[in-house]
Amino acid sequence: MQKEAIYHRPKNEFAYAYNEKDLHIRLKTKKDDVEDVELLYGDPYEWDNEAGWLFQAEKMMKTGSDELFDYWFKEVSPPFRRLRYGFRLHSKNECLTYTERGFYEDSPADAGFYFCFPFLNEVDVFAPPEWVKDTVWYQIFPERFANGDKSLNPDGTLPWGSTSPTPTNFFGGDLVGIENHLDYLSQLGISGIYLTPIFKAHSNHKYDTIDYMEIDPQFGTKDTFKHFVKACHARGIRVMLDAVFNHSGYYFEPFQDVLKNGKDSNYREWFHIHEFPITKIEEADGDVRPNYDAFAFVPTMPKLNTEHPEVKEYLLNVAAYWIREFDIDGWRLDVANEIDHSFWREFRKVVKDIKPDAYILGEIWHDSMPWLLGDQFDAVMNYPVTNAIIDFAGKHSINNKAFIEQLTKLLHMYPRSVQEVAFNLLGSHDTPRILTLSANDEDLVKLQLLLQFSLPGTPCIYYGDEIGMTGGADPGCRECMVWDEEKQNQPLFKYVQQLIQLRTQSEAFGTRGDLTFVSTNLTSPLLSYIKVTKNEQLLFIINAERESHEFELPDEFINLPMKELFSEQVMEPSAKIRIGSKQAIVLKKL
Repeated sequence: MQKEAIYHRPKNEFAYAYNEKDLHIRLKTKKDDVEDVELLYGDPYEWDNEAGWLFQAEKMMKTGSDELFDYWFKEVSPPFRRLRYGFRLHSKNECLTYTERGFYEDSPADAGFYFCFPFLNEVDVFAPPEWVKDTVWYQIFPERFANGDKSLNPDGTLPWGSTSPTPTNFFGGDLVGIENHLDYLSQLGISGIYLTPIFKAHSNHKYDTIDYMEIDPQFGTKDTFKHFVKACHARGIRVMLDAVFNHSGYYFEPFQDVLKNGKDSNYREWFHIHEFPITKIEEADGDVRPNYDAFAFVPTMPKLNTEHPEVKEYLLNVAAYWIREFDIDGWRLDVANEIDHSFWREFRKVVKDIKPDAYILGEIWHDSMPWLLGDQFDAVMNYPVTNAIIDFAGKHSINNKAFIEQLTKLLHMYPRSVQEVAFNLLGSHDTPRILTLSANDEDLVKLQLLLQFSLPGTPCIYYGDEIGMTGGADPGCRECMVWDEEKQNQPLFKYVQQLIQLRTQSEAFGTRGDLTFVSTNLTSPLLSYIKVTKNEQLLFIINAERESHEFELPDEFINLPMKELFSEQVMEPSAKIRIGSKQAIVLKKL
């Protein structure tokens, strides 16, 4: 056995409380190095004078493999909510017990040698909002969704969709326009709306806030927004706003005061100023970087000092105000990884004290475990899964085997309770549109949507993707929503609508089903996985290739009656099935 590859550490994603009574224990070993693993566990205070510590041994389940490691899992329910545990590993010619103190040929009789989960304190259990698990989100860039009140149009507003988007042009999208199309979103099946920033700002994207306590006049008033939230809630649609707390806008009043008064400004510590005088915006063009910290090196977005007491108080008041006064359901946190953890801990307490089931979502593009310990965020935007799906089924840059290995690694990156509310997306205002990335191949987009909707997490559709809108990177991905039905891809709309219905009607289809890749098909070009609950078993088979292929059904589905979920046809019992080019089927065991 390669001992150096065997890894476990209590807490985080390797040993955690899933709920108030169950612990999840994981172990990582070198790929194909260990044949079986037993979990040795017991209460630390259960002793026998002759035998020593009393423990039991139960086999762990192998839950998947990536390119380097195998992953093992066991759920246990300690009756007294405390646990000592270790692992007995078996290979062809070796048996070892792995404990906190190292490896032993014989299992130590002293509980003090073993890993420790001291006590399952209910207050420490990570408990994200239950409603998020069944929510389907729709991301809206307000300036480009619909113009409902032309009297709000900023100067120079262009006719809707009359030209391509640029970083500076305006088309007059507003809150009334979004509210006017809530029936459209309800028809699609949407149950959550994520709005990019709506607060007063200078730009069309509004990530350069001028006033965090005011709705941008282009979008409406506070009364407009209050009416909008109530209209959404009446349809069973939640509302999540974008909090840009990493940086303000250049025209944010405190920053303007620093520009004016320099070292004498009462707000000089609100920002990270390198030297005075501050670089004026007109001086920071081209290769000249601002002499203050900013988002990237963008001079119009000066970074806020969230460690400063006054800044912290101001922003926490913002977080509380929009929940308390307007009953929003969540915050999406822009550039969340560049703000100190201390701020986010206080932010969570403020938000959850007002609305315990509010959803807190961080924008982080990389491994986010430090933010997902239950004291900061409920979830992050799941871009690593986004990239894996697109690379496999959109760009064909990785094969079936590589995709399974990547997904397996990602699905073991966080505790299950975190994965269940992960924000799964295929595109956003920061990325090229999914149809464009897929070389305008609608069939490949459908395969990616199927993967997105059937993986653990809460899926999000970027406005217009459901009707086949195209566009490259920002600003190309921010075109005006197409409302002419003759220019909409209605078959794609109906497919997304059906995906949402399946996720709603089938308990195994979405977050609540346990997912297992069919490992016997790793050499096949087809991707297949099984999703299971106590009441339902589903088999997903995806062919992203340009040729049809025959698929050998796994043992638990061979020669059994099944129904295909999309067509609702009952399939004849069989051992094999043929999958057409760029097609997928989902079989339900009857």
